[in-house]
Amino acid sequence: MTPDTGPRRRRRTGDGAPPRPAAPRSAHGSEPARAARSRDTEPARTATPRRTDPASGTRVPARSSSDVPPEESGDPTDPIVLGRRIRYRRKRLRITLEELARTVGMAASALSLIENGKREPKLSALSAIAAALDMSVEQLLGTKAPSRRMELEIQVERVQRGPMYASLGLPTVRVGPGTSTETLEALAALQRQLAQRLEEQAATPEEARRANTQLRARMRGIDNYFERIETMAADLLAAIRHTGGPLSEHHISRLVEHVGFEIHQVPDLPHSTRSVTDLRNRRFYLPATAGAGSPWSVLLQAVGHHLLEHHRPADYGEFLEQRVETNYFAAALMIPEASAVDLLGRAKSQRELSVDDLRDAFAVSHETAAHRMTNLMTHHFGIPTHFEKVHSSGIIHKAWQNDGLQLPTDHSGAVEGQRACRFFSARQAFSGTNRLLSHFQYTDTPHGTFWCSARVEGSENGEFSISFGVPYEHVKWFRGRATTVRHTSTCPDPACCQQPAPALAEQWDGQSWPSARPASHMLAAMPAGAFPGVDETEVYRFLQRHAPVASSGDLT
Repeated sequence: MTPDTGPRRRRRTGDGAPPRPAAPRSAHGSEPARAARSRDTEPARTATPRRTDPASGTRVPARSSSDVPPEESGDPTDPIVLGRRIRYRRKRLRITLEELARTVGMAASALSLIENGKREPKLSALSAIAAALDMSVEQLLGTKAPSRRMELEIQVERVQRGPMYASLGLPTVRVGPGTSTETLEALAALQRQLAQRLEEQAATPEEARRANTQLRARMRGIDNYFERIETMAADLLAAIRHTGGPLSEHHISRLVEHVGFEIHQVPDLPHSTRSVTDLRNRRFYLPATAGAGSPWSVLLQAVGHHLLEHHRPADYGEFLEQRVETNYFAAALMIPEASAVDLLGRAKSQRELSVDDLRDAFAVSHETAAHRMTNLMTHHFGIPTHFEKVHSSGIIHKAWQNDGLQLPTDHSGAVEGQRACRFFSARQAFSGTNRLLSHFQYTDTPHGTFWCSARVEGSENGEFSISFGVPYEHVKWFRGRATTVRHTSTCPDPACCQQPAPALAEQWDGQSWPSARPASHMLAAMPAGAFPGVDETEVYRFLQRHAPVASSGDLT
């Protein structure tokens, strides 16, 4: 039998008194909440409530229910709401704070704290206050403000006492009788806008997937080619007199000097960052840990943020766009368009196009070379392509296509996080015994036949396969086309690779119980902030430690 968690429907009493609300809940287990729960099974009051007339001092029937602050569902023990309702009722009865305090037997200062929502009254005090105000405790524990002004006061006070407002370090505004209603309206509106902006930046996984889907569609519309970034990279390489071939450390140093910055490698880079740019002192900070791998790609991305004039991203979609642009910028410097197109053109004429050759010619990672081919092949040679980065678990980390390959998607159209078909080269590459060579394969699908080359690379997050492919009609230009490896995929048909074979299922169905390993990000929102996952307090303290003495400022 499941507990009833919804609002309970109660009949009205014969005298027209409002129905008693459902048992109130309190996060702190306060005495008023416990008392209300214990009275939940008592019959509704039928006695006519009475009040003391302030003019005559005699007991008279209470005002109509319209004079009593209305009650609605919610948390009736919110100290701010409770305090405002006590103050509202006291002033309607024209009772001073001191008079009410004497009546209930407490100090006026203590009653003031209750009315300001800074202290929760004990049950005995709450009962005494309710009696003095000619109300039942249930009526006093209502949740709706009786006027627009009181509603605004509660909104402003509640936000200012919340963790969001405290985390921003903003000064608080004292809300009192002298605060105009217009001021309260403005403050409440500003607080709502602030909360909305912060909520937009804290993207849920659903919002993040949707942003990825929209970005992929835009990239497909331009064949994954940014002419503006290609031109900017070419001009920058010409300015440092780079004539071709791999981008050396000497060239990178000249490039950074050309844009007016310095490189500082430090051992204490904030753990949530790959690099930090000090715009005030024009420095790029990079990790100095031995064995951490080449930091130059990260440095070039930092240069890209600066030259592309990126501002703080307003939402997660803009954050993704900026990341794609800086990755493209770094690749355009490491594999210059003119040199790459010349190499690819000569290879195409010999029917020897290869990701491996592009990688070796410019001394970059296999992933960078494969991704760079998606930038150049369609724009310069009219060859549509696809690209996948897949974890050894089969989960797609990155994917892109403009060649008609049907990638697995969820209901929103997102590819990231989906499981790649086990018969595609992105999955088959993991079964290879020689990881020094690329895996070549044809895959027959309901939408045509595709050829792929794939290579497995290790990383701090495990092994990933990097696959690059084209439709069958374009394979004649690529090395590896003579492969005899061929598989058939009927995905998204579950019978392709998602469901076990009937004989296997019959043997083990109901005889196994796997313990799943869910990723924590499946249940959480994306990290909040303009730069998701980055601890800005840590970054600012880092910059303060490393800034030149003249610009470090006074921290008092």
